[in-house]
Amino acid sequence: MLLRSLIRLCFIGLLLVAGPVRAGSPDPPRDKTVWNYDGGLLMVTDGAVPNGGPCFHLFGRLTANEFFTNLRRVDSASGTLYKRGNDIITEFPEVMRLTIVLFDRPCSDGLEVTESPMYLSKAVVGSFHLGFSWKHGMAMRPVHGVSLKHAEAQLVSPYAEQLVEQLPKKYEWLFEFNVPGKGIPLTDSLVLVIYSPDGHIVARVAARL
Repeated sequence: MLLRSLIRLCFIGLLLVAGPVRAGSPDPPRDKTVWNYDGGLLMVTDGAVPNGGPCFHLFGRLTANEFFTNLRRVDSASGTLYKRGNDIITEFPEVMRLTIVLFDRPCSDGLEVTESPMYLSKAVVGSFHLGFSWKHGMAMRPVHGVSLKHAEAQLVSPYAEQLVEQLPKKYEWLFEFNVPGKGIPLTDSLVLVIYSPDGHIVARVAARL
């Protein structure tokens, strides 16, 4: 639960600083929008394992030392520019860090549960296959050289601690990857796809500027 709370606070803070800021005074109005990327890029989605498998939330964040600090996207009538101060930035840095967190969620919002729920067990998460791609327009190309740097499973304590021996074990999962970005234009999006062992898409999410 501590890991989830820290992640949620982190992402709430990022949402507050990464939102659009309207530039210019109201008189006269300027047709320009500025997006700030302090703290990195967010990846948020829900996933579900097919055929009655578990459902889960995915939170991700793409960072790179100080690269995203003061990085802005400026949309205007003349086009889109990525700027840091007066400098125009065109490419991602050589190496970035992608952190993703997975934790269980109910597969249905209803109050009635007809089957015993399944959870993100070690066997389930260990069966996932991850695919990374760069997306430019409609074109997709694989990311080469992604490496897993850290993985952690934190056991979630049940609310009713007296039932700890009777309830199935639930985990929150943390993964950190190094993602090469050298030569990749900022107009590309990093796409993460999680597959089940039989090739079905379990979750799909993108980090985009």
